Amino acid sequence: MADNPSPLRIGIFGRDDNPENERHGCGLWPAGYASCLTAAGATPVFIPSFSGKAGLETAVEGLHGLVIADNEPFSGRQLLECEKLCEWCRRRNMPTLVIDTGLHVLNSVFGGTIYSDLPRELPEALQHRHPPEKGLRHAIEMVPGSRLAELYGEGEIVVNSEHRRAVQRIARGFRLSARALDGVTEAIEAEKEDWFCLGVQWHPASATASGLDIQLFRGLVDACQQVACELAAA
Repeated sequence: MADNPSPLRIGIFGRDDNPENERHGCGLWPAGYASCLTAAGATPVFIPSFSGKAGLETAVEGLHGLVIADNEPFSGRQLLECEKLCEWCRRRNMPTLVIDTGLHVLNSVFGGTIYSDLPRELPEALQHRHPPEKGLRHAIEMVPGSRLAELYGEGEIVVNSEHRRAVQRIARGFRLSARALDGVTEAIEAEKEDWFCLGVQWHPASATASGLDIQLFRGLVDACQQVACELAAA
């Protein structure tokens, strides 16, 4: 982890993924989004609740990127805030990483659909479990040429993807990044070349995550650094 705070400030919307003060799967730093962002070279900033356009602008002031993540459904107010953040990030091309519930909201905001009960609506999807069994993992396949494949490498990897809800139809302006071997969408990304926006179904900051999952946070930090440099040169 960095000894000094990074000038790159990345906001976190949602609950941190470290309820029991466990360590990340690689064992090198504590679990949780804040710890992973710090390990990747950024300063994490938790976004407070807000209302209205002025509140939104205040909440994101000084941020270079954003993580939207939660393992449980958002409350009514949180859902509205999350939708506004997704729209704000796309308008400004702010580097964004959305995880689990954040992925579902992002996909829905921009016209996609969601399986609300995967075992019932897609019974042939046999590789997913909820409630999660600690340490449950399954293989996914990266889409060649995707941003995600650039971070993880092409081919198959194993992730800690435990969920009942999932992306059904991918939203306009996004494309598939990874799928489970049963065909279920596990990750999407923005089609816009100038917007780093990745959405994943698994939990890359939890104690059951792989050490390889730090690549998601490093990719986000690199995108924030690139945008910051472009703005400074303009």
